[in-house]
Amino acid sequence: MKNLIIFSFLLLLSQFGYAQVVEEAWVYFTDKPDVVNSISNPSSILTQRAIDRKQRFGIAIDERDVPVNEAYISNLKLQTGIAVMAKSKWMNAVHVRGTETNVNNLLNLSYVDHIEFAKNKISSGNRVGSSTNKFDVEDTQITFDYGYAANQVEMIALDQLHELDFTGTGLIIAVLDSGFPNVNTLSAFSRLRNNNDLLGGYNFVNRSTNYYDSTLDGHGIAVLSTMAAYIQNNYVGTAPDASYYLFITEDVITETPVEESYWVEAAERADSLGVDVINSSLGYFDFDDSRYDYTPSEMDGKTAFVTRGAAIAAEKGILVVISAGNSGYDLAGTITAPADAENVFSIGAVNADGTRTTFSSVGSSNQPSIKPDVMAQGGIATLVNKNGNVVGGNGTSFSSPIIAGAIACLMQAFPNLSPDLIREKIRESGDNADSPDFLYGYGIPNFFTAFSNLLSTEVFDKSLIRVFPNPAQDFITLVGLHNSTTTSIDLFSITGETIMKYNVDDSEVRIDLSNFSVGLYFLKVKTDFGENTFKIVKH
Repeated sequence: MKNLIIFSFLLLLSQFGYAQVVEEAWVYFTDKPDVVNSISNPSSILTQRAIDRKQRFGIAIDERDVPVNEAYISNLKLQTGIAVMAKSKWMNAVHVRGTETNVNNLLNLSYVDHIEFAKNKISSGNRVGSSTNKFDVEDTQITFDYGYAANQVEMIALDQLHELDFTGTGLIIAVLDSGFPNVNTLSAFSRLRNNNDLLGGYNFVNRSTNYYDSTLDGHGIAVLSTMAAYIQNNYVGTAPDASYYLFITEDVITETPVEESYWVEAAERADSLGVDVINSSLGYFDFDDSRYDYTPSEMDGKTAFVTRGAAIAAEKGILVVISAGNSGYDLAGTITAPADAENVFSIGAVNADGTRTTFSSVGSSNQPSIKPDVMAQGGIATLVNKNGNVVGGNGTSFSSPIIAGAIACLMQAFPNLSPDLIREKIRESGDNADSPDFLYGYGIPNFFTAFSNLLSTEVFDKSLIRVFPNPAQDFITLVGLHNSTTTSIDLFSITGETIMKYNVDDSEVRIDLSNFSVGLYFLKVKTDFGENTFKIVKH
């Protein structure tokens, strides 16, 4: 009898313990408040910059842009055993924690449409093994000179866009990551601060404005540095003159599904602020609790909550750039969410010589499109860490922002072209574009090729002509002449004397200045669409 009592007691403890397991779930609401009026008065729910971006690309403002009913959220917080962790206007849902019983009891509320538990995943036997370091970042102290930073820029021919003065000016990038410690004090970001290009941020994990604190994880600042850091004569990020919002969505202590909800909430905030580009060097596949794990077949561009959110962000006119992941060692399909979404730009990693790194995650037929999309340097990429040191780092965490910054520069040149067209031309410029695969995607893009190809689009401003480099030493190149049937070029001295005069019918012209004296010259270019005059400095 004693043994039976003990067994019964243990069984009761087991059942009690099971009942107390805290679940992660999304609760979807039936409706939203005042939808018609909100859409009719978009400035009540979106910034003017966000409205302008949507109008520019012909994107409708719809019910998804209307905030969640706060009265519903307040009422949910009063329910027994329920903690509200995050909210999503795009999904019209909130992320909650509670026992399965308490969460299911929410179905009795009239405003709850349905509930989606995060645990409904296939058993962990089909998991791809997780890394002991969730970011797979390795700092390698190096003796830095400009050559190290140049490789990751020149590999994608971004230096040629910089020479044309496309450095991200006027574009806004939102970085969704972990902490950004010391960005507000390090000299590597003084250019950003002095130009008022740090627009703000938010810590969605702690629900605070603490995103600069020195005690925070430094992954976010390392990612940001590849785009935004500037050290005179030593380091230039890919978009040093873009503006930035910094959002913490990653809880580095744990790995739980609520981080997906933080991510989506941050993406919604970015959209409402009129952000042009999102970079996120984060990926979700397996969690601390294996019940929540995804399987390779669920990396299908539509299953993961964060993937669905990223897809909506892209639909809203944001160019979303995501690291492909760092689990490519076994060459299995290891792309993680939200990089599996069809209309986001997923970035793999190559070494300095252009060969794929062994860790770069691999796509598969599970995704609705070729993944990764393109590649950039992620093997010993150059970055600035939280201590202000220039170091090398491994990870698609860095190849992704390198591309995101480059995209901002390209978008600066073509502010009225849709993100879809920008993505298409970048893919077409890749060195593997003729035979894209699951290892390299479309390969390493050439941003100057993409720029040149976009110049010939029908919707491009045909009057825009660029001259680079300027100042020059031996040669200058003119681009942007594609759509003119007749072009004349005159080069004048500072005294007005004509030095050179000829007609051209080519889309790109290279002029030899090697025999000219050092000084100032004027270049007058006449096309069917107007006349441009440039000051040329000869070194």
